[in-house]
Amino acid sequence: MRTELIKSARHTRRVRRVRNRVTGTSARPRLAVTRSNCHIYAQIIDDSVGRTLCASSSLAKEFKGQIGYGGNVKAAGLVGRALGEKASALGISTVCFDRRGQKFHGRIKALAEAVREAGLKF
Repeated sequence: MRTELIKSARHTRRVRRVRNRVTGTSARPRLAVTRSNCHIYAQIIDDSVGRTLCASSSLAKEFKGQIGYGGNVKAAGLVGRALGEKASALGISTVCFDRRGQKFHGRIKALAEAVREAGLKF
């Protein structure tokens, strides 16, 4: 039990440390990625006004037939591609990447590569 509390506290510290340095502006919004065991969530945020510009997740209805399980690399790639297309439609070309204290590995990496393929730069 104590180990879980220590891991949680370390993760919270990493998230806060990154958020002190990474902020989204109107010119370059923040791409925040959150993952759970079963799903992955991504949103593009303008922190200057505190507004989410667009978002996508493995729970979206558009992926209902394509994703059987939302906690894998395939699902992360589909979510990243969809988010990149939504951002391009809004005229967003560059973002700053906020991985929320997670390692740039696996699902986070797959989502980032899919967003890059869709045309976003970071």
